[in-house]
Amino acid sequence: MGEQADAGPVSGRAVLGQTLKVLRDKAGKSLGQLAAETGYDKSYLSRLESGERLSKVTVMEDLDGYYGTGDLLVSHWRVARLDAFKDQYREYMGLEATARVIRVFSPSIPGLLQTEDFAREVLSGALTTADGDESVEEQVAARLGRQYLLRQKPQPEVRVIVDEFAFRRPAAQGETWQDQLRHLEAAALWSNVTLQVLPFSVGAHHHMSGSLTLLWQRDGSAVAYTEGNSKGWLFEDPDDILRERLSYDRLRDLALSPPDSLAFIRGLLEEHGS
Repeated sequence: MGEQADAGPVSGRAVLGQTLKVLRDKAGKSLGQLAAETGYDKSYLSRLESGERLSKVTVMEDLDGYYGTGDLLVSHWRVARLDAFKDQYREYMGLEATARVIRVFSPSIPGLLQTEDFAREVLSGALTTADGDESVEEQVAARLGRQYLLRQKPQPEVRVIVDEFAFRRPAAQGETWQDQLRHLEAAALWSNVTLQVLPFSVGAHHHMSGSLTLLWQRDGSAVAYTEGNSKGWLFEDPDDILRERLSYDRLRDLALSPPDSLAFIRGLLEEHGS
């Protein structure tokens, strides 16, 4: 008898779907019963079980509560969400999820601090087909899922520097932009987040073309990740990480202080609310 061919790796989304179906079967529930008792659409639940769709993490939290499975589904979801990212980003996303110290510079509003509506507007672009809309919704769910790390225990210590350019290109929808500003105002007050604005007055700087993120794990290991022109680079060599850390420190020193940055955001809120 010949050896069985390797079927290849199973996606995280497929594993999550299989787990959902097993839990429903063990509970003795039909899809219709599950829909009626949870409030989620039957066809939507079916597509989650088949691995066709990626839900928001809050759906998995609800279903964990429904089945009494602790954080089993949320844990599977955190792996499954990586399917929504291109291969070049997956390793970085995995490291971000477990980082204890995070340092971010972004020329735009970073994904970690985007609201759902703002993320949807940013990710929509020119996609107008049904398939495009569905793809956008999966990307939105994956992006919002990244924010789960900000409220996990123990909380990571996070510093975010945002270029003033990001604040001068508001969302197309006025209410979406005001909600985004209010979210940034709230985030600036979180105990584990320090938010700074890099003002136009500093002039040209060395990260105008892309973002920079530094991640430190519990064991002290670190990586640096830069992104620009739709490409990302993950650095693990100590010399590269040191170079990027010094680069980040220069941006931090040029940025407005946290209190002045908060005042800047509140000033924009007043401006756009008038």
